[in-house]
Amino acid sequence: MSNQNDQPLISVIVPVYNHEKFIGETIESVISQTYQNWELLVVDDYSTDKSWEIIQEFAKKDSRIKVFRNETNNGLIPNWKFLIDTSKGEYLAFLEGDDVFCEENLAEKIFIFEKFP
Repeated sequence: MSNQNDQPLISVIVPVYNHEKFIGETIESVISQTYQNWELLVVDDYSTDKSWEIIQEFAKKDSRIKVFRNETNNGLIPNWKFLIDTSKGEYLAFLEGDDVFCEENLAEKIFIFEKFP
């Protein structure tokens, strides 16, 4: 799927479990990308902290952010599979809920993917 500028959509996949201290910065690092044709898919794996509340606040402000919450703790692999199956992007980028992207991360990935298909 591409936008009107014909830039490929990148699906950024973020599984979260009790990342209250970090998840805001993680999401901000995607929002501040120089490459802006992305969707951010975040699944909260039944966190017991405030991760879910923080994730929801970001989703209210940006329609590119899609959020999901498990009713039980499922673990990393099932969450990755769910998010991959749910994604709409031409490319996938994986990010952990306690990590960040530098602002050129997605632009650099697109450059490499397009140069070496």
